[in-house]
This record gives sequence, structure tokens and C-alpha cells, in this order.
Amino acid sequence: MTYMSQQRENPKEKNFSGYNVTFGILSALAILMIVAGHAGYDILTVGGLFPYYSFHVPLFLFISGYFYRQEEEAHPLAYLKKKGKRLLVPCFAWNAVYGVISWALRAFGGFSMGEGLSLKTLFLSPFLNGYQFIYNYAAWFVPVLFMIEVMNLCMRLIIRRPLRRWFGIDGEWLFLLGSLAVGMLVVQFAIEGRVWGLYKTPGRILFLYPCFQMGQFYKKKLEERDRLGNLPYFVIVIGVQVLLHLCCNGLAYSSVWCTGFANGPLIPYVTAVSGTAFWLRVAKILSPLCAGGQSDRSAAGGFLLYLGRNTYAVMMHHVMAFMLVKMVLAGIAAHTGYLSDFDFVRFYGDIDYYYAVKGSEAFYMVYLAAGVGLPLLLQRGLDVLLPAIRRLLSVSVRSRSTEG
Repeated sequence: MTYMSQQRENPKEKNFSGYNVTFGILSALAILMIVAGHAGYDILTVGGLFPYYSFHVPLFLFISGYFYRQEEEAHPLAYLKKKGKRLLVPCFAWNAVYGVISWALRAFGGFSMGEGLSLKTLFLSPFLNGYQFIYNYAAWFVPVLFMIEVMNLCMRLIIRRPLRRWFGIDGEWLFLLGSLAVGMLVVQFAIEGRVWGLYKTPGRILFLYPCFQMGQFYKKKLEERDRLGNLPYFVIVIGVQVLLHLCCNGLAYSSVWCTGFANGPLIPYVTAVSGTAFWLRVAKILSPLCAGGQSDRSAAGGFLLYLGRNTYAVMMHHVMAFMLVKMVLAGIAAHTGYLSDFDFVRFYGDIDYYYAVKGSEAFYMVYLAAGVGLPLLLQRGLDVLLPAIRRLLSVSVRSRSTEG
């Protein structure tokens, strides 16, 4: 299951063989920023102009909102079942796997990270914070996305029909402005210190909900008008971003913890829009170059589109991939005379410890490559293995029924 598996359902702007190449690339770029951001590698910040943490999580909500289909409202229970199957079932399954890994590393490996296995950490904590087993902490996003999908459906079922019946409008402006008003109120509460403890769960959902609505609003109201030439487009977007840097006290913030809002309730959404606008246009420019990747005519294009389809796997496993790199480095440091400055105390107790050989910034490319490549290899293996298991089980069931 991937976030971008939703693209197969999109009835609009199917760029290549029924697949939205532009948003496939945009999704690939978004997950690269997530992985690079967690490793502290600023390779895609455009010289620091677009800090990851000023827009990359909202960008994923924008993409998800773009692929919401109004037709889903005709069968809401089927829609919720589909979303639960795609998002929550693999999330809980991998959460259990990482719970066992976390327990084993604490019991036998000397690590101090992660909580114990319990019904709470297996089924409730993913909705509360997602950091219960540490090695899959990036998966906090999955339950949030599911809750936003549910809230979006409910809001549209409750509000859209009366709007159509009484006023003859679809209500997209109302959904966007209403969600923005609530989101800005959450940011203001967070600045005042009111979003703490269990309040962070609804806080992050309500803060990110407007970004989902932005995706739907863009598809219905703005996409057909998005025809400005590349030069004036980038001049405007980059100009806005430069002004933000000059006028604000740092643009980064934490979506998961609802902290770090240093510039009032509006600026986080302005940076979400500017960052999304920049990379959306980059994806549009790359789209014709990568479209051949669908039929293996372009290796780079094929990789980006495959990555765009498998962002779920990368989101779920890249932190563990980082850990595997650090384990290799720890082994080298422990058993050879190299890497004498490797910090074992932090390695065993701090998931955010990243060792760079000789302090080289370039070494973070190893983390980025592992964080993307290893989850994709795992997903590829599962794509081959799981259908084979299903076929074997099907054959076994048929043979038993025949014998009976």
C-alpha cells in the first residue's frame, strides 16, 4: 500500500497511460524531503530557501487532498473501509513488527529506545504520537492522514448537500476558508502553550486539515488556471520566500508536536503554499522527461515514479534503514581502529544521532540512499512474495476442497 496508490483512481489529468506523472514526481520529491529532513541533510532546501519543516508534511496532505474524489460521498462506508485497509491495516501490522524489534534491541542489544509491548503501544499510541517504538516514528503520519480523510468525508457529507440544495454551490471556498480559520486558531493556541499532552493529537489533525483542503481546492479551482510561464512563476514564488526569510524569525515548525510557530498563525500556511507551489512547478517541468519511465525508457524517470508509488514503504521504514547504517558504522568502530570518534552512548540511546565519517556532509548521502533504497527493496520483495503466498494458499484450499 502506498499513499500515491490513490492516483489510479483520479479521473482528471491522467498524464501518461492513466497515471498522473506530475503528482507521482511530486510525491517522490516529497518523500525524499522527508527522508533527507530526518537525516539532517539539506540537499533539497534550495540553499536553505525552502526549509523542509516549513512545508514537507503539508505537501503530503496537499497531494492526498488532490486525489480525493467527490464520487466517494455516494458510498461513504465503502470509502472508509478502503482507507482503513490501505492505511491502518499495514500501519498496525508494521507497528507490531517494530514493537518486537524494539523489544529485542532493548533486551539483547543494549539499546534504551522505545516503549514496551502492550495493547496501548500496539493500537492506541499510533494515534497519540507514533513514537512508541521509535524505529518507525515517521509512521505517525499514517493515522493522522486516515483521521483527516474521515473528517473530510464527514464534513462534506454534512455540509455539501445543504449548500447545493439551498445555494447551488459546491462549497470549496467554504471548506478551505473554514478549515484555515480552525487551523490558524490551533496555531495560535500552540503559540500560547495550550496545545500540550493529549491535545496534540487533535491539534496536529486540525492544523494539517487545511492542507488537505488546499489539494482539493487546487484541483477544482486553480489547476486549469495554473498556466503562468516558468520564469514569472518562479520569480513570484522565490520572491515571496525571500521576503519570508527577511521578515520572519525562522520558517521551520513541527507538525507532529505542534511547536515552533515563531511567526504567528498565518505564516505556517503561507510557507506551506509557497513550498508546495515551488515543487509542484518543478514536478510539472520534470513530468515530460520522466513519463518514459513508465515503460522503462528512462531509468531516472522510472525510479522517481516507482518511488512516488511507494512512499508508504519509505515513510514506514526509512528510520530503521538509517539505524542499519549506524549499526554498520558501530561495528566498524568497535572492531577496527577506524571511526574512533563514534559516540556509542548516543548510538544506543538517541535515534537522532547521525555519524558522518570524517565529519563529511557528503556522507549524509549514504543515509539518504539507504533511507530510500532499503525500503524500496523491501517493498519490491513483498510485491513478489505476497502474491506467491496467496497463490500457494489458494492452490492448497482448492486441493483440500477437491479431496473433500
